[in-house]
Amino acid sequence: MQTHLYVWRFCQEHKLLRLTMKISLVMVLGLFALVSMLGGYTSGASAHAASVRCAKGDRVYTVGRGDTLGKIASRYHVSWSALAAYNHLTRPNLIYHGQVICIRGGSPASHKVSTHTVAVRTSLLVARSSAPPVGYSNTYPYPACTWWADQRYYQIHRYFVPWHTNAMAWQWTARAHQYHWSVSTRPGVGAIVDMQPWVQGAYGGGHVAVVERVLRGGTVIASSMSWGANPYVVVYMQVRPGPGITFINR
Repeated sequence: MQTHLYVWRFCQEHKLLRLTMKISLVMVLGLFALVSMLGGYTSGASAHAASVRCAKGDRVYTVGRGDTLGKIASRYHVSWSALAAYNHLTRPNLIYHGQVICIRGGSPASHKVSTHTVAVRTSLLVARSSAPPVGYSNTYPYPACTWWADQRYYQIHRYFVPWHTNAMAWQWTARAHQYHWSVSTRPGVGAIVDMQPWVQGAYGGGHVAVVERVLRGGTVIASSMSWGANPYVVVYMQVRPGPGITFINR
C-alpha cells in the first residue's frame, strides 16, 4: 500500500514540475517577444525622426514626454488639424517622444495677432480708465429735486452722479465740470437740466430735472420733483434753453 502511495506522489510531483516548466517557458518567450517589439518600435521611431526634414524657414519641434498635438498647436497658435495635415499625420492622437514636428514658417503671424490683441486690450483699458467717474448710490434727501434727478438719471443710464458734497442744484454745473462730465447748452434726452437761481421759475437754490423729450425749437419736457405745490409728486415741466440753463451728461 505504501509503495502505491509513493508511486502516485512521484507521478503527481513530476506532472507539477512539467507544468511549471511549461509556464516558465511561455513567460520567457512572451518577454522575449515584448522586448523585440519595443526594440522595433524604438528603432522605427528613431528612423522616422531621423528621416523628417522640415522645410526652410520652418520651426522644428521635438515631441517631449506628455506632449499632445493639441498642446503643441496651442503653443504655436495654430490648429491641431493644420499641424497634422502639414506633417502628414494620419493618426494625430498618436505621437511619440522624440518625434519631430514641423511648424510652418515659425508661426510669425501668431505674434502679429498677439501684438494686435494686446494693443486693442491696452487701448480699451486706457479708454475705460480715462472715462469720467460715476457714483454708486443716491445720497440726496428725498424728495428733493436733486434726489429725483440722480434717481431718474440712474434709471436711464444705470449709474448715479459722482458728486455729493457742495451739490445744491445750482452747483451741479460746476461739479460736473470738476468730474469731467459733459456740460452743454444743447438739450438731449436723458440729460440733466440745471437751472440757476431765479431762472424760469427756479427758487434761490436753483433746480435740476431730467430731460424726457425735446420739442421743436429746443424746448424740453423734463421730469422733476419738489416743483409746484406737492413736492412728493413727479411733475413734467417745460424748460427753454437759454441763459442760466445747462444740460449735463456723462
